[in-house]
Amino acid sequence: MPRIFDNIAEHLLPHLRADAEALRSVLQRAVLWRPEFDHKLQELIRLVNERHPADKVLIFSQYADTVRYLERALRSAGLTSVVGATGSSADPTALAWRFSPVSNDRRSVVSPADEIRVLLATDVLSEGQNLQDGFIVVNFDLPWAIIRLIQRAGRVDRIGQRADTILCYSFLPSDGVNRIIHLRDRVRQRLRENSEVVGSDEAFFEDEAAPDTLRSLYDERAGILDGDDDGEVDLASYAYEIWHQAVQADPALEKIVPKLPPVVYSAKQHVPAADSPEGVLVYMKTAEDNDLLGWIDTEGRNITESQLKVLRAAACAPATPALARDPRHHTILQQGVERLIREAKNIGGALGRPSGARFKVYERLKLFTRESPLFETKELKVTLEQIYRYPLRQAATDLLNKRLRAGASDEELAALVVSLRQEDRLCIVQEEEQEGEPQIICSLGLRAP
Repeated sequence: MPRIFDNIAEHLLPHLRADAEALRSVLQRAVLWRPEFDHKLQELIRLVNERHPADKVLIFSQYADTVRYLERALRSAGLTSVVGATGSSADPTALAWRFSPVSNDRRSVVSPADEIRVLLATDVLSEGQNLQDGFIVVNFDLPWAIIRLIQRAGRVDRIGQRADTILCYSFLPSDGVNRIIHLRDRVRQRLRENSEVVGSDEAFFEDEAAPDTLRSLYDERAGILDGDDDGEVDLASYAYEIWHQAVQADPALEKIVPKLPPVVYSAKQHVPAADSPEGVLVYMKTAEDNDLLGWIDTEGRNITESQLKVLRAAACAPATPALARDPRHHTILQQGVERLIREAKNIGGALGRPSGARFKVYERLKLFTRESPLFETKELKVTLEQIYRYPLRQAATDLLNKRLRAGASDEELAALVVSLRQEDRLCIVQEEEQEGEPQIICSLGLRAP
């Protein structure tokens, strides 16, 4: 890791010592912790033992220490088949398979004796895992990034879930603590602020008559899927699941699809609406070899920046009949692709779209270095210049999006991008004159009945 903190160590050390002394004072005043007096823990035990004695339960916490504490406490309370998964676990995915062997096609290798009934986890399992053998999710503590609640529920609310209802329980502090820190009001405020980014169809608090503030993600009202949302949705997992289900239904696709020629096209029926008109969906590679999905209307205009919305518009059952393409299909496609390329270069200047990881990281770190000049090392300056000049590698984009979603600090982002550049894993560095041509992979026409 780059040593970007060396030049402020002498200023930071006294503050760290003061914090350590304050924490030492708190520990000296505290009594020995006794789990039997932990009312929150006791409620969790009752939830698992009495309300759902035979069901699989997925319990999330923000903190690895809490996961380990709960694992010990639940086992001491007599629960069997309880396992905790954190970032330090040897293989969190293997634990996910043991909790959900059916949905992961591991039934033949996970015996009933090895199966997990209660899985405790940090957000190491909140993305990209199939856990839909269970239908109960418990938030032992609430994340401040509210989208995490939806991601956690999304581990069980997936294709293959057999339960009619997904149950999500969330713990809040007792009234006395809540009066001090105002957590309930702060969560309500964050839900209001995120009402066009986060959604589900359940009431978040029992005394709320209407769950309107939580429905937006699924209703897609007010264009919420345009822009920043794709950074919050696990698109790689979503796309992989589409492909996984398709090849399971028809294994021949695994050989057929890779052999399709470039610019292959089709068309399907589509009921147009104000925000989802007729037109053409396109999957292409930019000149910088980045993937791009676009939705182009019949006038050649780009309809949405949301890759997720394009994927959903393309979705159809295997038996969906193909329609003859619109005579203007290729003309619309050409106009739209030319506009998409111009927009990708012009929106946000050389950095691409404001919703992209490249734009977000660059702007955050430029502001960070202006406000905290002590952190502007030579390595970071060179790295920011590279981000401005060259597109990010896909792996770097995915990693940075994850760190942005997880609430990484400016210092952490700075350290990460410098490390990626030093390992030649950050940008696709190439001379402008050697830049390739964009390539259309395939397109799908959307035609009114």
